[in-house]
Amino acid sequence: MNTIMRKSVLGVAGLAFAGGVFAGPAAAHASPVEAAPVTAVAVQADKPGVDKGKLVPHGVQGAQSRIDLSDEQVGNVKAIVAATKKAGMDERAAVVAIATALQESKLENLGHLGERNDHDSQGLFQQRPSSGWGTVEQITDPEYSTMAFLKGLKQVDGWQDMPLTKAAQTVQVSAYPDHYAQWEQQAADLVAEHWNS
Repeated sequence: MNTIMRKSVLGVAGLAFAGGVFAGPAAAHASPVEAAPVTAVAVQADKPGVDKGKLVPHGVQGAQSRIDLSDEQVGNVKAIVAATKKAGMDERAAVVAIATALQESKLENLGHLGERNDHDSQGLFQQRPSSGWGTVEQITDPEYSTMAFLKGLKQVDGWQDMPLTKAAQTVQVSAYPDHYAQWEQQAADLVAEHWNS
């Protein structure tokens, strides 16, 4: 993605962006993990009130990864779902947000990681204060960081019809743009499980 487009997406979203500097994942959390067996979305998505067609409208791309979640990580999933609803967005937006957070932080609300940090990236989405995402206190607040991510997503024309990884990458401007795709199935399962809970 060129610098003008990057500035445009983040500028419209109300986020100041220092041109040419990635707002992407911390290097320690950017590499893919071993793929685990994938449970079909249909198992979870049959819950009443969940529109399973919105969860993964185009199917998943490539091999899927899955991790077991701690209580803290599940709490962060619930915070992302609640913030998505508060933003007036649908289940698909929650899937994109959760998949993004799975890639960026494994759904852990990370503080500064010292030498392993990608510049000043922090929080669930590895947002950077120096790139205008907010203060450290703001971007390490799950509701605030999700709302900031979703504000950026809303500015991406046609995000609903894009592959998840393209929509996430347009907001995040990661050095690893294709890695978001591996989390789509688990993100969809989590949204199906927690959207109406």
